[in-house]
Amino acid sequence: MNRRTFIRSSAAGLGGLALLGAGCGGEGGSSPSPAEPGAMTNGHALARIGVQLYTVRSILENDFVGGIEKVAAAGYDEVEFAGYFDHSPADVKGLLDRLGLTAPSAHVGLDALKNDLEAVIEAARVIGHQFVVCPWLAEDQRQTLDDYRGHAAFFNEAGRRFKDAGIQFAYHNHDFEFVPIDGQMPYDLLLAETDADLVKMELDLYWIAYAGQDPLAYFAKHPGRFPLCHVKDMSAERQMVPAGQGTIDFAAVFAQSDEAGLRHYFVEHDNAEDPIQSITASYTYLHTLRF
Repeated sequence: MNRRTFIRSSAAGLGGLALLGAGCGGEGGSSPSPAEPGAMTNGHALARIGVQLYTVRSILENDFVGGIEKVAAAGYDEVEFAGYFDHSPADVKGLLDRLGLTAPSAHVGLDALKNDLEAVIEAARVIGHQFVVCPWLAEDQRQTLDDYRGHAAFFNEAGRRFKDAGIQFAYHNHDFEFVPIDGQMPYDLLLAETDADLVKMELDLYWIAYAGQDPLAYFAKHPGRFPLCHVKDMSAERQMVPAGQGTIDFAAVFAQSDEAGLRHYFVEHDNAEDPIQSITASYTYLHTLRF
């Protein structure tokens, strides 16, 4: 199942409310810092490691509780949802509490954000999401710069409503935002035309690398704008692989966490052959990574 099909077909409980996600959110509530107290120095480690649950969607579709249990057993501290698979927010919260997990973030599709925003906000409150992230723009929604300007205006509006509820709104990139339209890069337009306080960015480190862009340059130009990231690696052949098995220098990226504003690091693999093996390999690498 590809990302777009998943967005259209996955329902997220709540009596039919589709809190839809695509794998690949502010300060409105307390949050663990990305690492133990102390400046970013060599030998620094991530204090909490998360996973975007889109990675294990094939498991959750058939065994939601068992799949979340496997994620916890792999060592993860945090999860980012991409749909609740017909489970109520209260049930989701109870499961997380039992397993000692938190869910600081959730991906919610654009249609649900536009049509069911109050229900999205209520679910986030119950489960404890500090961030809600728009994960994807369909191809027919991003043909022109005016399309992106319209999204930026809506993101500002949604961001205001989330902020009033104590939740931070954010946007998650792929590679298409870095393909110029009429000489302008859509990602830069989104950054420029959204309010930096209302709309943060969840930087997907694979997709920005795939697009040939430098995340450190974006951190420097837009400090504090990136509280979340997706951690997935890129092989020399540009294929998606578990963290630590490719070419991305995560130590260099994470060393700039203070400048970026990074607080949450979510492992993801869009189409892992063995999802549990993939997230376990990424966790093992990140658990021992020093930067």
